[in-house]
Amino acid sequence: MSWGVRAIVVAALAASTALLGGETALLGGNAASAASSAKPCRGALTLPTHSNHTLIDTAITCLVDRERADHRLPVLHPNRELQGIASSLASEMAIAGYFGDDTTSGLTPWQRITASPYGAGVRSLATAQNIGWGTGGLATPEGVIEEWMASPPHRLIILTGGYRDVGAGVAPVAPSSLTDEKPGATYTLELADRH
Repeated sequence: MSWGVRAIVVAALAASTALLGGETALLGGNAASAASSAKPCRGALTLPTHSNHTLIDTAITCLVDRERADHRLPVLHPNRELQGIASSLASEMAIAGYFGDDTTSGLTPWQRITASPYGAGVRSLATAQNIGWGTGGLATPEGVIEEWMASPPHRLIILTGGYRDVGAGVAPVAPSSLTDEKPGATYTLELADRH
């Protein structure tokens, strides 16, 4: 599925909550925010390459926090385990040429997070995932965030107040089977909270 240089495809996986011992995770909104919507996000208009993934991952998190600040939601805390999960899925989709929430081996986002150090020993866990790919200007962090915010399920995930932690991942190519080899990028965003 390709729409040339303006291509963007996004998918959202609705939030999942599970009791792992007796406490429920909060999915409501908090009114506090330390971010400012006027805060510039370095790298927001940068096309991903093999050497700038840290800049791009940081730009995605900054842009998500900016959207959340506009709705008086708390900033998210970057998490190394979630970042690894996000980066791994983005790379796998780009290399294997597919677009989907699950890995090629069939692992769901929930399974990947609960099997990771992030999910170890917690009583409750809430997770959500957005994925997207685009070409041209829509392959930039700002491009994918704009598309996620224009899509009700993606917007809901970004603006759910109960998430505390975030991991963003990017592969500097779009899934090849979907783009006819046009330059682009594949993104994964993991949001979660644990107790």
